[in-house]
Amino acid sequence: MTTATASLGAGLKEQKIFQIRTYDGLRSSSNSLLALSRNTNLFLLPSSSSSRASITRAISTPVKPQTETKRSKVEIIKENSNYIRYPLNEELLTDAPNVNENATQIIKFHGSYQQYNREDRGTRSYSFMLRTKNPCGKVPNRLYLTMDDLADQFGIGTLRLTTRQTFQLHGVLKKNLKTVMSTIIHNMGSTLGACGDLNRNVLAPAAPFASKDYLFAQQTAEDIAALLTPQSGFYYDMWVDGEKIMSAESPEVVKARNDNSHGTNFPDLPEPIYGTQFMPRKFKVAVTVPTDNSVDLLTNDVGVVVVTDDDGEPQGFNIYVGGGMGRTHRVETTFPRLAEPLGYVPKQDILYAVKAIVVTQRENGRRDDRKYSRMKYLISSWGIDKFRNVVEQYYGKKFEPIRDLPEWEFKSYLGWHAQGDGGLFCGLHVDNGRVGGTMKKTLREIIEKYNLDVRITPNQNLILCGIRKAWKRPITTALAQGGLLQPKYVDPLNLTAMACPALPLCPLAITEAERGIPGILKRVRAVFEKVGLKYNESVVTRVTGCPNGCARPYMAELGFVGDGPNSYQIWLGGTPNQTALARTFMNKVKVQDLEKVLEPLFYYWKQKRELKESFGDFTTRVGFEKLQEWVDKWEGVVTTPPKYNLRLFSDKDTYNRIEELAKLQNKTAHQLAMEVIRNYVAAQQNGKGE
Repeated sequence: MTTATASLGAGLKEQKIFQIRTYDGLRSSSNSLLALSRNTNLFLLPSSSSSRASITRAISTPVKPQTETKRSKVEIIKENSNYIRYPLNEELLTDAPNVNENATQIIKFHGSYQQYNREDRGTRSYSFMLRTKNPCGKVPNRLYLTMDDLADQFGIGTLRLTTRQTFQLHGVLKKNLKTVMSTIIHNMGSTLGACGDLNRNVLAPAAPFASKDYLFAQQTAEDIAALLTPQSGFYYDMWVDGEKIMSAESPEVVKARNDNSHGTNFPDLPEPIYGTQFMPRKFKVAVTVPTDNSVDLLTNDVGVVVVTDDDGEPQGFNIYVGGGMGRTHRVETTFPRLAEPLGYVPKQDILYAVKAIVVTQRENGRRDDRKYSRMKYLISSWGIDKFRNVVEQYYGKKFEPIRDLPEWEFKSYLGWHAQGDGGLFCGLHVDNGRVGGTMKKTLREIIEKYNLDVRITPNQNLILCGIRKAWKRPITTALAQGGLLQPKYVDPLNLTAMACPALPLCPLAITEAERGIPGILKRVRAVFEKVGLKYNESVVTRVTGCPNGCARPYMAELGFVGDGPNSYQIWLGGTPNQTALARTFMNKVKVQDLEKVLEPLFYYWKQKRELKESFGDFTTRVGFEKLQEWVDKWEGVVTTPPKYNLRLFSDKDTYNRIEELAKLQNKTAHQLAMEVIRNYVAAQQNGKGE
């Protein structure tokens, strides 16, 4: 210990000194209790009175050489923003229809993106997209009706359900931002942290089951969301003039947030967990129960699974880390990644464990190049063992071994279901999550008339909750009249398909997604019919307009990722239960040429698959080399007459009569019918030739 350090230590008997890896942009060098000097790695952290530990443990993480740290432009903007206020607070006061470049970064933390219609020529017509924050996808009745009104009054007349269980409201003008934001806030909603470098919306199964495991998973998701909500008040200062909006937080959340037993917090800063710099990039968490992979668990930075005992009582959680979808075309060092097991924690420790993971990423995630700032790159660089080691230092305990779980399933919760409390819920399929027109009007009338709460699913669908049994028939009738069909009447391809909004408003889109997927799915269905696949067969299809992967195309059995105007990468190999990562099969496939690729793939899947083998599993088993060979040599579907086809006959009576005649000629009904048809066709052709 240096003399300077020793003298400081002698004067601060209650403080303890540790050597930890630091990042200058996070910890203020002006605070002597946080940093002794930019030239040392010694930090003084206050002793904690927390009951979780009688002593403060040292945090020992890798120490980097003391060199000037390169930072991205966004990191500097955050540092100079006065906790996500400046320059947005000034830009909102100008008469311009847009905000400046720095403010576009800051407004993301408030839950908004600046956009313009890329198809308009001449002067740009700026507007803003607002995204709500709805842990578990929960939307109170009052908030739904408010969002419905706002879409008509200040948006483009539609609501968009997202893959992270939130609303997106497009087309809000700058002059209306404060009105819209404050209205959402005053009607049980929020957009705080729906975008930006912090924890995003926390996913959980949307199904309103009254079972202990589902309720516990949903409560845990809400607690994690509360734990990681910004505390410095910038959001309410901006949109409701600093009005204090009280929200109920459990004592456990407050205790976990304030706990600094293991050096996780900035005790003297307005943001105790995030500091001045927040996270290096977005951070995503999902919570679920065993078997239920409606949340695409492994695509998240942190995946949390409730573990119960034999009586269904929650005991703890399995934790998975390092998932993420985003990548950059032609940059092979960027990639989608699945989360991997970190360990098991008792149920009372989950908030502390999640906080420790967040702090590990906060302190060690890259802040120089945003392409590599997600936690998946830190784990890929360090390896899971080193990552676990560092997290355990901030957690203060060792993780227990991961618990065994049953196989995962994708659960959509479409159609009618019992909640388990005497009520019913109804899951509604919404193509690409776009609620508009007659559908929007119908939903409004039903939700308002029956005073229903709703939930948004991670598959862009909607669940109506708390329905009395006596209401089932009139609600079913009203839904059908509004075009909201029960799942048995929807094409199976549509039921699992997803697309991002893409053009015309998304600034990152390279090609179509939401507007393009209806046509793509119709063409996939036509290919199914051409190669003889049955109507009830399906493949998980997802389309994005760019490689950022908002609709999680890298988990699809058939993924389309925009890589040029009217052009897609094709990804294959995901599974129906979203547990395997797809891989790039072909690049630069023009949208008009999709059949040239899809026909041979689906034809050989039908011909060569194993019993009940999904398309994704088939493509993985066969291998891309063989698949490419089939595509390259494809000459079209070889048609062979079916052995038996009752569909030739218009009714059973006709079939019985043909069968009687066929027996006299020692033929089957099908053979005789085909012979009659061929003779008729030949006669017609001969007649035309004369």
